[in-house]
Amino acid sequence: MFNVAVFRLKDMLRYLVVISISIVMVIVATRFLRNQRKIHVSIDLEENALETQIPLISKIEGTEEISEKTESNFIEAFLGTQISAIKTIPKSEKHEIEEVEEVPEQVPDVKEEVKTGIETQVVTNQPIAESFNAQYGNVKIKNGTNITLTEEILTPDIEIPNKNVVIYHTHSCESYTSSDQYPYTPTGTFRTTDLKYTVTGVGSELETQLKQYNIPVIHDTSYHDYPAYNGSYTRSLATVENILKSHPSDIIIDLHRDAIGSRSDYAPTVKIGEDYAAQMMFVIGTNEGGLQHPNWQQNLKFAIKLQQKAEEMYPGLFKPISITENRYNQHVGKYASIIEVGATGNTLEQSLTSMKYLAKVMSEIIN
Repeated sequence: MFNVAVFRLKDMLRYLVVISISIVMVIVATRFLRNQRKIHVSIDLEENALETQIPLISKIEGTEEISEKTESNFIEAFLGTQISAIKTIPKSEKHEIEEVEEVPEQVPDVKEEVKTGIETQVVTNQPIAESFNAQYGNVKIKNGTNITLTEEILTPDIEIPNKNVVIYHTHSCESYTSSDQYPYTPTGTFRTTDLKYTVTGVGSELETQLKQYNIPVIHDTSYHDYPAYNGSYTRSLATVENILKSHPSDIIIDLHRDAIGSRSDYAPTVKIGEDYAAQMMFVIGTNEGGLQHPNWQQNLKFAIKLQQKAEEMYPGLFKPISITENRYNQHVGKYASIIEVGATGNTLEQSLTSMKYLAKVMSEIIN
């Protein structure tokens, strides 16, 4: 009994080995045939690479007996045809595609051409009569001092180099009459702490316009009259002196809006072509107030030279120059000045418009 059992066990092991070998051979043969089929499909695809995609799709759709095992072969064939189709694009078409992709985006030239030689006239509604007691050529001057203005003092025999122009604002929060285009919430009488709607925003526009003429500009937008109005000139003086340490400059403009005066609706306006611009006014300080001011005559010459050119190009753009006893921090530079842009009755858009004409005039006198 023991020997028989051993014999039968050996026979079973032998059969199992034979069966295993047979299974392995079947698997190997199957894989070999599958690989041959793939190679055959690949060769067929290569031979038909120049065919379009639609016939290939039709061929696939027309084959009813597609098993799950052969789906990957057809996907590979389809992708292969896609690549082949791309390779067969004519060179001329490739160039057309590349040219479309490589065309750089066209950036429009935003510089506005400022016209000259156009009709200009003062159109102020209910104007306040101009007063002046001196004149140099076409420039009117209101002399509020006891200084005798000689020919030597008034003659603008100066050269103005194209160096840094410094713009700042002693009264940063001065604003204008609210309009549909520029409505704002006042934080005082014709004042707002939102500097976009104040004379500070007008200074930003002047900066932009001057830079279009390649004139370098440093524009300071610090608050000097907020939270306290008193001491504005002391604070703005510290600002300018700090700027000049790193950016030496001759032209230093303290940009203001004219005070309210007796009429809050006063809006000095000049029409230039089809534009309505706020009139401007130079305020030039002297040493008559008791403060040292060695530059005041140079400051005045600068104002006269610029206003002479403005009267040639856009008559009425400026009101008469005002000469005062006070220094107004103008001792800091050779060509320092206050320029008042419009009054409380003007709108912000009128004051912004003035800046393109001021910049044009300045570009004509700066070497």
